[in-house]
Amino acid sequence: MIVAVLLLAGLMAAVWFKEQGRSQPGGFSRNSVPSVVVTKVSRQDVRREVEALGTVKSRESVVLSAKVTEKVELVHFADGQQVSAGELLVTLRAGEQQAKVRAANANLKEQQREYKRIEGLVKRKTVPRSELDKLFTDIEIARAVLAQNQAELEARFIQAPFAGLLGFRQISPGALVTPGTVITTLDDLAKVKLDFTIPEPFIGELQLGSVIEGEVAAYAERRFIGEVTGIDSRVNPLTRAIVVRAEIDNPGFLLRPGMLMILNLIVEQREGLVVPEEALVPRQRNNFLFVVTPENVVEQRQVAVGFRTRGTAEITRGVEEGELIITRGIQRVRPGQTVETRTSERFTYREAD
Repeated sequence: MIVAVLLLAGLMAAVWFKEQGRSQPGGFSRNSVPSVVVTKVSRQDVRREVEALGTVKSRESVVLSAKVTEKVELVHFADGQQVSAGELLVTLRAGEQQAKVRAANANLKEQQREYKRIEGLVKRKTVPRSELDKLFTDIEIARAVLAQNQAELEARFIQAPFAGLLGFRQISPGALVTPGTVITTLDDLAKVKLDFTIPEPFIGELQLGSVIEGEVAAYAERRFIGEVTGIDSRVNPLTRAIVVRAEIDNPGFLLRPGMLMILNLIVEQREGLVVPEEALVPRQRNNFLFVVTPENVVEQRQVAVGFRTRGTAEITRGVEEGELIITRGIQRVRPGQTVETRTSERFTYREAD
């Protein structure tokens, strides 16, 4: 019986050790030395930003309309067309005005010929000087009439006041237009304006030329960069915020008036030491980092924190560039302890003795 019990105990022990070997493939066991994830303290550009929401506007925008009451003769543009400054867009019927211009021009020339004829008679003293003065006045009146008729004729040819992108056409040939009738819209989108509000406490840090970075929902992966070109003269007494205006280059006309942009106004930028924010250990009003020395020994350092961004923090005092700091596994270590380091979350194993 004693021999049978001993054999059974030995068999159970062998099975237990075999199962342990299976649970640790290859006969490996977890290292008794704590394993932690570390990263190096790096030097990067750091900046302090103010987040805001802004609305995109055209640099120049106008609603084109007629100045006179007349029928449309020709429409020279299509919906959404890019046009140059001075390009002809609409021709209104202008036969009557063209005739008036010709008549006014002929009258002016007649007055000028008469003036020359009388001028010669005045020199020979056969006609009084007053006749020449009267003709001079008639010439000035004829010039004014010609200029008026030419202006009325030009009003029949509607041109683009600046280069830009046209909107939808609102008229057709043969339609009667009156002053104020909308023909189309024109927007200069080579550059766009961005108006946004900044809280009152940041007014002292605002300055022309400050850089902004923003994104819109339509192009989530693209960053648009611009600079501040204007600051409003008044603070809104209800919101205690001030309106700031920036300009952004708009290649390809990606940004359109009315778009909502989420932006960051960079109020200060410099180079500094940066660590992942998860590595910071706050205690009351102080912050600490766990540094791993070249001998793999843990040191606890009190540090001073500068700018913070999402996921990172600037360290102004307490560590040096290139030092290793613990980002994961902080709760398993204590100062003075020896650790095993790794740069990712994978576990390391050591072959059992």
